[in-house]
Amino acid sequence: MTPLRDRIERDGATPMLLRGFDYWDALRNGRAMPARADIDPAAIKPLLQHVVLMDVLHDAEPDWPLDFRYRLIGTQVDAMMNGRYTGLRMSSLPHQRPPAKIWSSLQRVSESGQPTVNRVPYIGPHKDYLSVVDMVMPLGIDGQTIDMLFCLIEFVPRQS
Repeated sequence: MTPLRDRIERDGATPMLLRGFDYWDALRNGRAMPARADIDPAAIKPLLQHVVLMDVLHDAEPDWPLDFRYRLIGTQVDAMMNGRYTGLRMSSLPHQRPPAKIWSSLQRVSESGQPTVNRVPYIGPHKDYLSVVDMVMPLGIDGQTIDMLFCLIEFVPRQS
């Protein structure tokens, strides 16, 4: 096990998130991060419903020197959200702008190039869920410059 995987596991990654991390880690192939083109959806079919791909937008607008756009949202994640976010920028969603935890997490990964795991309360429309555990991993077309984020999201049900 690598120190990075150990940290991800200590930070609370679920078994599903760890499978996604192991896939991302293997794709790096000696680079700081894989590119979006390296991801083969067929290789992660059981994870696809939990995937969110975010574009990282640098200097997109004067008011937002850093922004994120929802590129792809897996079916499980989409069903759990309060609206349809595909194609939207996070800056257009007041509850996701800074200082929101989700924004801070994406910004941290965009600046550090290091995956991160987060657990936050679930505030969506389905009351059977208590929290959300997510992992955000960087993607870069040249293996160094972060242009996308590969996110996996798992919803934790309330105990009955």
